[in-house]
Amino acid sequence: MRTLCLFLLLFLVASPLYAGEAKPNSENPIIEARMLGLSKDLRCVVCQNESLAGSQAPLAADLRQEIRNMMEAGMSDHQIVEFFVERYGDFVLYNPPLKPITYMLWFGPAILFVLGFIAVFLTLRKRRATAAVSLSSEDHHRATELLDDGERK
Repeated sequence: MRTLCLFLLLFLVASPLYAGEAKPNSENPIIEARMLGLSKDLRCVVCQNESLAGSQAPLAADLRQEIRNMMEAGMSDHQIVEFFVERYGDFVLYNPPLKPITYMLWFGPAILFVLGFIAVFLTLRKRRATAAVSLSSEDHHRATELLDDGERK
């Protein structure tokens, strides 16, 4: 029994040593380089904040293989991008085109920044106006009397 446990332990420790080096999925290095270049400009539809080239999601691997197949079939980069835009919309592009449906994407952050600046400016102006209220001499005299009465008690 000890021998079996020792054998299993040695097997578990040594098993990572058998891991091989990752090989590219395409035998053609030109297609592989083209695929990597194109997939850096496309967004992973699962991860959404990663490029298709950098994503480890299974769907991203499938999409990279689809790009390889399209390239091997003779499609140009523009045709492949059009295929992905038709299938997933402009969202799949890291640099979507400027058109009415993407106006908020392009101008939304600037609009929010300006609105935030206006809100801060108005709040500070209102706060400054309320802080500048001064007491009349009669109110000042009355407040002094109330404070003096409070100290005597």
